[in-house]
Amino acid sequence: MAKFAIKGNQFGKSGEIQVYGAKNSAIKLLPATLLINGKITLHNIPDIEDIRDMIRILESLGANIERISHHSYSIDTTSVHSNIIPSELAIKMRASFLFIAPLLIRFGEVVFPHPGGDAIGRRPIDMTLESLSLMGAEVIEENNQYIFRLPNKSLNGIEYVFKWISHTATEHLIMAAVKAKGKTTIYNAALEPEITALCDMLRLAGAKITGDGTSEIIIEGVENLASNSLEYTNIPDRLETGTFAILGALTRSNIKVTGIEPKHLQVFWKFLDLVGVEYELGEDFVQILAHNKPYKGLQVKTHEYPGFVTDLQAPFTLLLTQAEGTSVVQETIFDGRLFYTDVLNQMGANIIMCDPYRVVINGPTKLYGKKIESPDIRAGMTFLLAALISERDSVIDNIHHIDRGYEQIEERLSNLGFEIKRVN
Repeated sequence: MAKFAIKGNQFGKSGEIQVYGAKNSAIKLLPATLLINGKITLHNIPDIEDIRDMIRILESLGANIERISHHSYSIDTTSVHSNIIPSELAIKMRASFLFIAPLLIRFGEVVFPHPGGDAIGRRPIDMTLESLSLMGAEVIEENNQYIFRLPNKSLNGIEYVFKWISHTATEHLIMAAVKAKGKTTIYNAALEPEITALCDMLRLAGAKITGDGTSEIIIEGVENLASNSLEYTNIPDRLETGTFAILGALTRSNIKVTGIEPKHLQVFWKFLDLVGVEYELGEDFVQILAHNKPYKGLQVKTHEYPGFVTDLQAPFTLLLTQAEGTSVVQETIFDGRLFYTDVLNQMGANIIMCDPYRVVINGPTKLYGKKIESPDIRAGMTFLLAALISERDSVIDNIHHIDRGYEQIEERLSNLGFEIKRVN
């Protein structure tokens, strides 16, 4: 199994790093192609393990996919003939359940194993099951799998109130509603830019969607979605943007992060200001400016978009270990997402876990390299960043999690001057 070997004490680098397409958008765009008749060209699709798995699922169903450049694919789902998703692919990632509605609409029946994903606490799909049932689908759970059927051969529009905000459940309901009979109104919808990206692509094919980017989304079902040489360019990955900004701040480096959409991270920039990171924000870049002033401790509370994004909580917590004073981080989205802090403590951090949702950080502290195992995408990347600023060298095992979210990360960091090697 591949590992990262990382040299410690890496500070004062400089250079430019480009942000690639958003993973959390691309994994919704790919199953949505099943709703559209004809060929679709998608650009700015990251070359990461999760995306490769989604493409393998599409190909297993019979889709014709041509890679026309490094980050661009031509997809034609006309030849899709199967409604069975290979279980070995479905259980690898939770987002695989986004294929349910498109396949159900197409075939009238889907058998689906319980989806997998990161080990960051329970993330049930009960709202997705409930909304499909209300739309007229028959949902049966047995033998650790779900069976979905359409007794009336189509889904019906509904009014649905999410009991809590979920971007993946919102996106799945959008896909279920675009070809349903009648109007669907979604209340307490998620606001993420990835949702608007999905709606933008579907609108290009003829979907009637309004209100995305707000808490109330209205979808008028249409009979057919068709592509007339449809092309869509995926949005930049805001999580890569934030991660690379924190990289520059941690290593006291002059790093220019390019290809970004600044408005997707407005609250994040506010917290960089509060902690004392110096940077210049442009129309499509952020320049992190090296300085030796101390960082300041503060309180951080994750929140659904446009609040402080949970996927940047771990690297920002690492940054707070290098800040003066006491900081408090509260995780409100996922239970179990703060357990990685135990590893940071083993490296020398002073983090007290109050409960599964809150930690207190006393800093600054020196970190010391060690052998680490990556438990999930964001914690794994956080350990990589921690290794760069540690007193000794580190080895990170189980890096397939990091590969799921960050394309060729060792090459991109090496181009900035950091010493990191992939070891098989």
